[in-house]
Amino acid sequence: MLFNSFPFLFLVLTTLILYYNKNLLKYQIHILILSSFVFYAYGQPYLLFLLFVSASINAVVSYVVYFENRHKKKKFYAIAGVIFNLVVLSFFKYSPMFGRMIEELNSIDGVGEFLIAVPLPIGISFYTFQGISLVIDLYRNNHQSKCPLFRVDKDFKKHYVDTIFFISFFPQLVAGPVVKAYQFYPQIRAKFFKDIKFEKTFKILILGYFLKMVIADNLKDQTFWMAYPYFESFSSLTLVTLLFGYSMQIFTDFAGYSLIAIGIAKLYGYDLPQNFNYPYISKSFSEFWTRWHISLSSWLREYLYIPLGGNRVNKTRVYINLLIVMLLGGLWHGAALSYMVWGGYHGLLIMAERYMMNHVRLPSNIFIDSMKIFLVFSLVTLGWLLFKLPEFGQVLAYLESMTSNTGVHRKDILMMMFFYSIPVMIYYMNYLLKIKKEKNYLDNSFIYAVLLFFIVTNSGSSGEFIYFQF
Repeated sequence: MLFNSFPFLFLVLTTLILYYNKNLLKYQIHILILSSFVFYAYGQPYLLFLLFVSASINAVVSYVVYFENRHKKKKFYAIAGVIFNLVVLSFFKYSPMFGRMIEELNSIDGVGEFLIAVPLPIGISFYTFQGISLVIDLYRNNHQSKCPLFRVDKDFKKHYVDTIFFISFFPQLVAGPVVKAYQFYPQIRAKFFKDIKFEKTFKILILGYFLKMVIADNLKDQTFWMAYPYFESFSSLTLVTLLFGYSMQIFTDFAGYSLIAIGIAKLYGYDLPQNFNYPYISKSFSEFWTRWHISLSSWLREYLYIPLGGNRVNKTRVYINLLIVMLLGGLWHGAALSYMVWGGYHGLLIMAERYMMNHVRLPSNIFIDSMKIFLVFSLVTLGWLLFKLPEFGQVLAYLESMTSNTGVHRKDILMMMFFYSIPVMIYYMNYLLKIKKEKNYLDNSFIYAVLLFFIVTNSGSSGEFIYFQF
């Protein structure tokens, strides 16, 4: 169910009416769980059972982990819970990849065909990570401490319902933001209609829908030409412009989705974490990953990088840890060589950057900072080819075509790409001015009315969010 569809709008409004009904206040969580199940089942009804089973097992394991006083058993149950989530994620996400490998080797009759046919449940990368967060948070938690991460009710039934709700909450169910358990559980309580901050919430929603429906969806119709074999017939300038446009598209598509998810959650009284913070003005690759998909990068840092030793180990081990985290982060996005190469590419960039920073000190001025931003943006944009083109060979062919300059120069594509990229540039320029002059020039009712007007009159053809595939 797409966020920009009438069925979704109907679901949100119906849920709101029931959710804030005075006679149903004690059933608020149950109403949101039911709506979340309807939302998930709309696209893949037969996989709703997997979501339910996954959430149920996480509820049981996390409860046992929290109240188990014997350290060895607590650790055993925690490890079992993490392994369960990883097995579920690995089986459904990576079975087709292994199936294709088996088919190519012509070994084990029928197994490859079976693995290839395993469906990919939408959102599985997100809700399994939230299950891992829950188990680890409660393993780390000391419920005898005065300041635990969060407390678990002795009543298992309540914890069970809360966990089903945490994992299935529909605004962030299929594409994040990835919510950590300790961020969400303390928010679970009765909510009241009068507490909704309508102006702030509607501004978030309007901006999110504008980024998705007006910018990303219109750019999508142009970046279609990046597909194989179409790109082979275009000039170098056209291909570079298409790649620039795709960089704008993937940002506005995912940032737009995240803003919509945050806005919808606020309607029900829940705060989801910020997921984007103007990543394309980053002056370093490590800074980029504190601004892009913040909820995932912080999850990887907290639950993977730091447990591996983080920065507390020797320099060689730090580089290895960075590469492992980025490779696994790439693999998290999809079961294909291109995603792993993308993760390794970013890992190598961060490693090279860290090495340079330890040996070269550059002065900080507007020219140097601008060059840093340009370099980071250019190399990040180049890496998006590995997202756009599913086959690694196609990526290499695109790069070859981009340097050959023998194809057709498409002025129409160039005009459309720049036209729909201008609002993104204004969006970033306003942020820079806001930092410098402490004034947000875009934060007024007239601007949001204009954005709403364009949503109604100039939306592109409807399409799924890019991150739904992960």
